[in-house]
Amino acid sequence: MSTATAWGQYVHSNSVIHQLDPRTKLVSVVVFTLCCMQLRSPCGYLAAAVLAGSSMRLSRLPLRLYLGGLRPVLLFLLLPLCYHLLFNRSQAGIMTEIFNLWRILLPVAFALVLTRTTKPLDLAKGLEVMCKPLARLGIPVEAFALMVMLAVRFIPTISQELDRILMAQKARGCEIGSLRGRQRLQACLRLIIPLLVTTIGRAEQLAMTIEARAYGDGRGRTSFRVLHFSRMDAAAGGIMLVYTLLILSGWRPW
Repeated sequence: MSTATAWGQYVHSNSVIHQLDPRTKLVSVVVFTLCCMQLRSPCGYLAAAVLAGSSMRLSRLPLRLYLGGLRPVLLFLLLPLCYHLLFNRSQAGIMTEIFNLWRILLPVAFALVLTRTTKPLDLAKGLEVMCKPLARLGIPVEAFALMVMLAVRFIPTISQELDRILMAQKARGCEIGSLRGRQRLQACLRLIIPLLVTTIGRAEQLAMTIEARAYGDGRGRTSFRVLHFSRMDAAAGGIMLVYTLLILSGWRPW
């Protein structure tokens, strides 16, 4: 798996979505997720799908990058639908599961647009600025933002480590793709320990690096890039507001 196709990996492009302020994209993802929880009508689902698809299109990134990120989530969410198809063949139950699947996939797709078009440092900075008022309550906002940024950054790192382990096993003559059934399951379970060891090792190296650079808790640190809202952010916020009203109002075009 290349770094360009790893889940949550930032991909550079000169698109409108890339140029938006990270705070605008963060608020849009939160609002869109809350709207998807309140979806009731087919028109609302359609409006939400159009908004998510338009965001992917405006990012100027290949569709396969988003499909690759949605595939693991889709495989997991298809299990309840398969259950209804096999054991509960009522039309109402099947339609309910289809809409529930749609309701979960839409926020995941919108969140993928955020991670694909926003650098981890910008994402952490935007989250830190948005949560700044909570610092008055004694909440370590800077540490929380750093934790979120590292968690997002470690997703493609873990994928790369898994690829290295699979290539090492393949070089030793153990190819998991050629196994079937129980043997393949056992081979996949044996990957957990080396993957966990390498991930912990990476985390320890990162912790030592942060400590060596005297990062501390991050309070009072300056930033090279200062966030500013632009006209594009205002336009994006207006479009998001209009779509939010359409989704929640159960708008019908006929």
